Amino acid sequence: MSMKQISVFLENKPGKLSEMTALLAENKIDIRALSLAETKDFGIARMIVDDVYDAANVLRAGGFIANFSPVLAFAVPDEPGGLNKLLGVFNAAKVNVEYMYAVLGSSDSRHAYMIFRVTDTKTSEAALLAKGLRPLSQEEMAEL
Repeated sequence: MSMKQISVFLENKPGKLSEMTALLAENKIDIRALSLAETKDFGIARMIVDDVYDAANVLRAGGFIANFSPVLAFAVPDEPGGLNKLLGVFNAAKVNVEYMYAVLGSSDSRHAYMIFRVTDTKTSEAALLAKGLRPLSQEEMAEL
């Protein structure tokens, strides 16, 4: 079960990231996971939020370019090799991981949480489910 990630294009200049997060805060939208990538002229903020459609509407109304992408979120055992086991399933299914980022969970968790953007979401999900691994839903991510 893939979830929707919002990608927001930001000018690479002081204050733009803060402008975006202030807009989300003013509208009571909670960021559950965040990754920021940059180039010389612009950055891309990739986020999982508690209300993806409200966030997109708020951001677009605020003048930001915001798009959706399907991503997968998985709990990874917090132990040496935990991530490698999960990546091995992607490899066996011949699915490329385009990018990934970590998510903070509760302090008593025995898992790390990872967001994956892959070349083939459905094939990846099926391969991981076949190995007994279940992706987190959008709702479960909002509760972390």
